Amino acid sequence: MQTSLLEKYKATELGAQAEQILRKCVHCGFCLATCPTYDLLGNELDSPRGRIYQIKQVLEGVEPTKSTQLHLDRCLTCRNCETTCPSGVEYGHLVDAGRGIVEESVPRSPAQRALRWSMRKVLPFSARVQPLLKLGRLFSPVLPQQLKSHIPPVQHAGDWPTTQHTRRMLVLDGCVQPSMAPAINASTARVLNRLDIQLVVAKNAGCCGALSYHLNAQDEGLAFAKANIDAWYSEIEQGAEAIVMTASGCGVFVKEYAHMLKDDPQYAAKAQKISDLCKDISEIIAAEEDANPKFSELKRNGSDDTLAFHPPCTLQHGQKQLGTTEVLLQKLGFKLAPVKDAHFCCGSAGTYSITQKSLSQKLLKRKITSLLKSKPQQIATANIGCLLHLQSAAGDTPVVHWIQLLDQPD
Repeated sequence: MQTSLLEKYKATELGAQAEQILRKCVHCGFCLATCPTYDLLGNELDSPRGRIYQIKQVLEGVEPTKSTQLHLDRCLTCRNCETTCPSGVEYGHLVDAGRGIVEESVPRSPAQRALRWSMRKVLPFSARVQPLLKLGRLFSPVLPQQLKSHIPPVQHAGDWPTTQHTRRMLVLDGCVQPSMAPAINASTARVLNRLDIQLVVAKNAGCCGALSYHLNAQDEGLAFAKANIDAWYSEIEQGAEAIVMTASGCGVFVKEYAHMLKDDPQYAAKAQKISDLCKDISEIIAAEEDANPKFSELKRNGSDDTLAFHPPCTLQHGQKQLGTTEVLLQKLGFKLAPVKDAHFCCGSAGTYSITQKSLSQKLLKRKITSLLKSKPQQIATANIGCLLHLQSAAGDTPVVHWIQLLDQPD
């Protein structure tokens, strides 16, 4: 693709990166077939190719409008298009850059600004989420079903292992997950303990920064990233061999710390180290198959229960772990149901289910229909956002993080 960027963008790192990405796009249209919003709306402007063209226009001097902002907002950043693209277009990086530029030029309504500010000031902080969740549970009996379905049941985490092992790994506690589903990381700690690996939560580590960054508060998102790097680095220097991610949305963002901070003289080298050590829990467990004699102890025996697995977009398209978890679960004795259009997003996409509720609910309905078609005993996934979103529509079918299944007796 030919480009003619404005000088004010050419002279910046953002502009140079955007131009490099734009030039890779050959407008082949393969991405249209795997874009959830194009599939729903049938509008080229709501496809990766259409959004790429709109971002190109803005960088070349066309004044962005509310329409431009709307089409970029409608993107789930599922990055399905990146998996499909034969030219290797890094669409996720481009749409982040484009949204940031448009945000500076197109003012949002007071209501939209208030909503986005509220999400940034509440959701990244566990201490702020917890009391709101307790309040929601208290008033749950009198809430409409639509609201009640979004309040997760109380979950008991169980005991965190205290055994000291030679091998030690860090885990990101995250922001929403400790309140909404505290059993996920506790189950991870117990499963890894069975493999003689100690799991540690680093003091002062918090939100990964994705929420702020993708709401166009990019400096705020990077501040969260730097705080985590500071919290983890001394632990790494003392021998922690990996940073375990049990939320794939956080995982894909932490894996990109190196990219986002590559020009920061203070953090570039540290960010690269953090990104290199960041692993989804599926990668961690799968790597133990041949190296750890205790791996076989995780296998289940004699269960005929059918499991429907939803691979989050951040895992299969963002982290490029396509099929890793599914293969692992089958090796460990789980019977997986076939799921139609497994590559499509469930509609959660971080805060998308709040900012683009109508589209999100349409994608959720389609995803739940596919997951429940074979009447599975449980639905499993690998990201807290997907889990809560699916849980709101799954009825009596339990929705869990797959690591919790390994923490259960046969």
